[in-house]
Amino acid sequence: MTTWTDPNADRPISLTAPSGIDRAAHHRLDEAWLAAAWSHPTTRCFVVSGGQVLIDETADGHTELVMTPSFEAPLTEAHRYFLGIDEDGVSYFALQKDSLPGRMDQSARPAGLREAGALLSARDVGLMVHAVGLENWQRTHRFCSRCGERTIIAAAGHIRRCQACGAEHYPRTDPAVIMAVTDEDDRILLGRQVHWPEGRFSTLAGFVEPGESIEQSVRREVHEEVGISVGQVEYVASQPWPFPSSLMLGFLARATSTEIEVDGDEIHEARWFSRDELGAAFESGEMLPPYGISIAARLIELWYGKPLPTRSAA
Repeated sequence: MTTWTDPNADRPISLTAPSGIDRAAHHRLDEAWLAAAWSHPTTRCFVVSGGQVLIDETADGHTELVMTPSFEAPLTEAHRYFLGIDEDGVSYFALQKDSLPGRMDQSARPAGLREAGALLSARDVGLMVHAVGLENWQRTHRFCSRCGERTIIAAAGHIRRCQACGAEHYPRTDPAVIMAVTDEDDRILLGRQVHWPEGRFSTLAGFVEPGESIEQSVRREVHEEVGISVGQVEYVASQPWPFPSSLMLGFLARATSTEIEVDGDEIHEARWFSRDELGAAFESGEMLPPYGISIAARLIELWYGKPLPTRSAA
């Protein structure tokens, strides 16, 4: 595997820009420090529920994560997660609740990462990705996988501990490969999953299996899904994707065969596109581009040579 760099990249991949937040993991087990940080007047917090937060537009036209001082926060017991500290010493917490709080001014609205990720500042996106990832894990890992007993939250939301057998469980992150496959004629291979609407095509992707390298995973997934053999594999970049718990590892891959044979289980249709063919498909509406915040869009852009048409998260 070789590492690919984009000398002309003028923006980071969505959800990956430096947030300016120090996660300060060394404080997570210090209950006295956490209590002091929570009660500090500069501390800010926000609610996460079902992968959504409240966002609002500012007077100058920007969008921001709705945060409040900790003393104005909704009551919660264990579901309070420490996210880190900014360069000014402000601490940030997320509160997991069954629903988002109402807003007196009625201007804020709920949003998930697919929408908010394209609107919020790097700081707010970083906080939201962290919070949503923790919430997804917390909601699905309430019981010990070793003995089956209920677990409790520890380390400010970053550990679940079993009091019965002593096991500690950590947030789950599943590595997945996502790849833009091209052939010797410099065409790109795009596929449509069986549950996607007509016209929605994107790069191929799949999870890394136990005992498998990421290069092996790229080649296996492409061959399983569309019957294409892959040779050279070049790493591009990664992207957190908490839907619910993936880390997307992006690649460019060179096909050594071109005859497509879709598996029919995951991929319903796959096609080779030249740049002119892809541009015409976008222009006619025959094809829907990937969501703008996804690394899939960037991988296609690297080959296409210019930004893809904007697609709404709605």
